[in-house]
Amino acid sequence: MALSPDAIIFWQRGPITINATIVYTWIVMLLLVGSSWLATRRLSHESHGSLWQTGLESVVTLIGDQIREITRQPADHILPFVGTLFLFIATANVLGVVPGLRSPTGSLSTTAALAVCVFVAVPVYGFMKRGVRGYFGQYVQPSVFMLPFNILGELSRTLALAVRLFGNVMSSEMIVAILLAIVPLFFPVVMQMMGLLIGLIQAYIFAVLATVYIASATSDI
Repeated sequence: MALSPDAIIFWQRGPITINATIVYTWIVMLLLVGSSWLATRRLSHESHGSLWQTGLESVVTLIGDQIREITRQPADHILPFVGTLFLFIATANVLGVVPGLRSPTGSLSTTAALAVCVFVAVPVYGFMKRGVRGYFGQYVQPSVFMLPFNILGELSRTLALAVRLFGNVMSSEMIVAILLAIVPLFFPVVMQMMGLLIGLIQAYIFAVLATVYIASATSDI
């Protein structure tokens, strides 16, 4: 079994390669776009909307409540970004539980890209809330000598986001694959359910950490 979906090549011609990471990433995006279209094609202001609309509203409300609880700030400005991160990672991790499929978050390139998105989003939200001078001012607190250490901290937490998600998803998939090969049917099914739970927890942790980083950048304190 390939350790990473990057190693599974579906098509290659010259320098152009289509591997499992790319294919399953597009599958995740199509699932999210299709679900969003089904949920929003017949929006209603009535209390009894469609099942898709009700489900989407419940998810958005839950994510918004979590953001407000963590940041003690209004959630509207970061809800689209954090919500998209959570839904993408959760869907990708659930995809990896399906036999024969691989989660794109089992690739370090995918988790690194997600971490870079957070790395870029933090100063962007900081600029919008505190201004360029106010945001960069925190890097020289309590003294200018802290500048290199604060920059190093930004880079290290980005690396930690990528490696944490990659390591947990990859190890979970490997354990389930090994158990499917060596033990009877019932136990692997239980492990599949555990893998599903772990995947959702990892998506939640990634979204929470992104929220905390953004909140620290936009805080007036």
